[in-house]
Amino acid sequence: MGHWFQNFRFDRLALIALITGALFMAGRVWLIDNPQFNPWSPLSLDDPPGWATARKIADLRDDPQECRAILTRSNIAFEALEPVGEGACRRSDRIVVSDQNLQPARPQMSCAVAAGFELWKRRSLNPAARDIMGSPVASVEHLGTYNCRRIYGRKSGSWSEHATGNAIDIAGFVLEDGTRISVLRDWDNPDEPKKAAFLRHIRDAACGAFGTVLSPDYNDAHADHFHLDQEGRAFSFCR
Repeated sequence: MGHWFQNFRFDRLALIALITGALFMAGRVWLIDNPQFNPWSPLSLDDPPGWATARKIADLRDDPQECRAILTRSNIAFEALEPVGEGACRRSDRIVVSDQNLQPARPQMSCAVAAGFELWKRRSLNPAARDIMGSPVASVEHLGTYNCRRIYGRKSGSWSEHATGNAIDIAGFVLEDGTRISVLRDWDNPDEPKKAAFLRHIRDAACGAFGTVLSPDYNDAHADHFHLDQEGRAFSFCR
């Protein structure tokens, strides 16, 4: 009886080890095939977004060189600029992406903002425009990236992420069929339900690509734009 029990116990442990090994190998293969869920795989903006994507983009805030390598790996042409400014407004990470369909064109921004914007544009903005509005995005209208000021332009308090070009304010969109979508005009426009749905969809999607996303739902100061930045946070702030 004791010998039989020992053999049974050994066979059970061997079976458990075999199943565990098989699950480990299956999981490893799945992570290789789905790098957007693999926290150890290099980030590529060509991959669809997954639960590991936001963390990888957040890590780029403190690693401009790796961020620029990712842009290169993702076939995004950009120009790296020399650091400028002083104190809280020093921009040590400053690039211009060659083609982002932004108007005004070629704004200077941090690499992490550029990477987040590219992911958002490729994986959320353009698909949503086609699916919801029936036409791709031709251009994205913005209110600026760099502004050496404190939050809300106050004389004291925390410095804005705009002070280092680590933010961008998005005001609207022009589609290839000529349709214009304005955050100010269409966020709560009962006469344009598709536009309102489009704006809310892309606002929510931006939360996976940026550390901070502020919209008209946040306060009146953001009634006319989405504020997108890459502030260092443990978790994204999306409102």
